[in-house]
Amino acid sequence: MGNWSFLVVAVVITALAFDFTNGFHDTANAMATSIATGALPPRIAVAISGALNLVGAFLSTEVAKTISGGIVDDSLVKPSMIFAGLVGAIVWNLVTWLLGLPSSSSHALFGGLIGATWVGAGVKGVHFSTVMEKIVIPALASPLIAGVVAMTATYLAYVITSRGDRDKVGRGFKGGQIASASLVSLAHGTNDAQKTMGVITLTLISAGILAHGSGPPWWVVLMAGLAIAFGTYIGGWRIIRTMGKGLTDIESPQGFAAETSATTVILASSHLGFALSTTQVCSGAILGAGVGRRLAEVRWSVAGRMVLAWVFTLPAAAAVGGVAAAVAEQGTVGISVVFIAAVAVAVAIYAISRRNPVHAANVNDQPTTTVLPPPQASAA
Repeated sequence: MGNWSFLVVAVVITALAFDFTNGFHDTANAMATSIATGALPPRIAVAISGALNLVGAFLSTEVAKTISGGIVDDSLVKPSMIFAGLVGAIVWNLVTWLLGLPSSSSHALFGGLIGATWVGAGVKGVHFSTVMEKIVIPALASPLIAGVVAMTATYLAYVITSRGDRDKVGRGFKGGQIASASLVSLAHGTNDAQKTMGVITLTLISAGILAHGSGPPWWVVLMAGLAIAFGTYIGGWRIIRTMGKGLTDIESPQGFAAETSATTVILASSHLGFALSTTQVCSGAILGAGVGRRLAEVRWSVAGRMVLAWVFTLPAAAAVGGVAAAVAEQGTVGISVVFIAAVAVAVAIYAISRRNPVHAANVNDQPTTTVLPPPQASAA
């Protein structure tokens, strides 16, 4: 049986830090449309979402098992590789948060782990068949499925209520949005919180603390649930603005249709052990809801930037994770260098974000094409 080394403790803490960034990065998935339509006040929305993410973390562990014993060979993985992979995922999460892009925290994590394992253990350390089956194919199919379902549901919602009083219909769907957004949060907890559970479990297995093939212990489930819930409560306001106001003009029937469609796809995938991106599912559902309403404006330029972020997420995180793994393999000094560099990047990104802050009070303002303030004109 292995021992709790300093490195193992550091990896567990870093994993929980990633879980925290996953929470605030993905708050928009559940609550962006409810906040945009006024169904829920921003602060109440993120509080509800955080609580239900915690509850959802206890409902299933199938996705956690996919990560801890699926995409990489747990017999070849070392804690230093997992640490490097987490650094790659955290850096990408922070960069895309700064840009207000709802990219996939899940794929950032997978990319970081794959890159770090590839560098540290060689190509044999990555189970590419599992990556294709459990990650790549669901990544391609899930947003399309969610979009088609949401488009159909939106169309039917407007047809069925076409003769009803517009104000009463709006109030009814806003009430429905409270329930549907809550279900998205619950589903998010069943899928995304498990990814950190899987990483911590993989660390404990690689250190010999748990047997190969073990599932996450109860305390891992609790800590991962609390970390993602707290991150969710902090609120990723920049991404909430993009998804709520940037993709399309959302009305309450569309919001209800998008949230219900996303919940169905996420819960089904969690049951099957598919570690898909809830961000991609929810974004696809919102776009589908935009297409499903006649005369609704869909901002395809914003959608195009999002798709580019999706495409680059896995390889970008893998590249950072690979570089971090190469440095971390040098021992304590290397791990310290990676840690200091990651903290410096995080501090720099936060400082840049304060130039143009987005918060609960201005989250429903129309987003501009850039998150950075325009350059000041020089004095004549």
